[in-house]
Amino acid sequence: MSFRWRTLHRRSTAIAVAAAGALAGLAAIPLTSSAAPNLSTLNSELGAQQARQQHLQNSLSGLSQLIGSLSGQISLVQSREAAVQTELAQDQAALASSEAALAREQHLLSILRARLHRAQTQLARQLVSSYESDRPDLVTVVLESNGFNDLLSKITYLRDAEHQQQSIIYVTRTAKRQADAAAVHLAALEASERQITANTATHARALAGMNSLLQAKRSQLSQAQAVQRAALSATRSHASQLQSEISHIEAQQAAQAAAQRAAAQSSSAPVYSSGPALGPSGGWAIPYPIVLCESGGQNLPPNSAGASGYYQIMPATWRGEGGPGPAAYLASKAEQDAIASRLWNGGAGASNWVCAGIVGIH
Repeated sequence: MSFRWRTLHRRSTAIAVAAAGALAGLAAIPLTSSAAPNLSTLNSELGAQQARQQHLQNSLSGLSQLIGSLSGQISLVQSREAAVQTELAQDQAALASSEAALAREQHLLSILRARLHRAQTQLARQLVSSYESDRPDLVTVVLESNGFNDLLSKITYLRDAEHQQQSIIYVTRTAKRQADAAAVHLAALEASERQITANTATHARALAGMNSLLQAKRSQLSQAQAVQRAALSATRSHASQLQSEISHIEAQQAAQAAAQRAAAQSSSAPVYSSGPALGPSGGWAIPYPIVLCESGGQNLPPNSAGASGYYQIMPATWRGEGGPGPAAYLASKAEQDAIASRLWNGGAGASNWVCAGIVGIH
């Protein structure tokens, strides 16, 4: 498992460093230029940004695979963590049981030691008493007895004294054996307690190590993801700005070309001209940038496709919308405004004009 963890660490670190480098590279790219950029330069820079986006997306894909692999490792560690927690609880229960048994044995041992002490003391007293007074033999007892009843009493007393002495010796020896057995059992319990404590400490250290490693990997992946996403967001923002500049320049160029065409057509067929081009305040039925791109604000005669008028309406569309006359340029501006307004339909019909897409109006 350690090899896989090292591999994951190297891969996540490499991805984080690469993403940081990409973000730094994006930060070094100026979003605007003091000189007016041309379309060639802007398109070239846009292509570079799109290439960077693709690189970052591929890098994010690799990071996602790494996260998936780490998720499997996390599941394994969490499973092991649960097993260690169960084992730790079992060890703690066994330790508590051993401690309770140890306390019981210690109490029993103290009782046995006290009993042994009492038996030894009583035996010592009996031995001293026997030593200080000569033990009478049977003949002496018979001769000194006052009758048969006195003889029986003395014999019974001697027998009871003998039994008592033997009982004290037996109890003393039994207590000594029990005390020795308790001492041996106590030593075994102490050894078991030490082993359980050592095992518990080992499992606790292993659990702490696994948790620490898990948290470190999660932190590394979070940092790598944040850097990757920030880099991708930066390059997308820059690409969007470049696209806006390109669209603006293209719209200006289209408007200039339309104005040049209108001027050329007006000079070649003056009979169809309706005067100078109207500006932004001409009361247009559609946005003025589209009009500027289409006709330059002039009532143009039919082009090669047949579109004419201020709004460059095709003859079939003009007639289909109820326009008077055969073509739009032959009608008044008010009539052309009415037809264009129906075609525009609040913006829903923007696709009727090609220039709407050119100037960025959809």
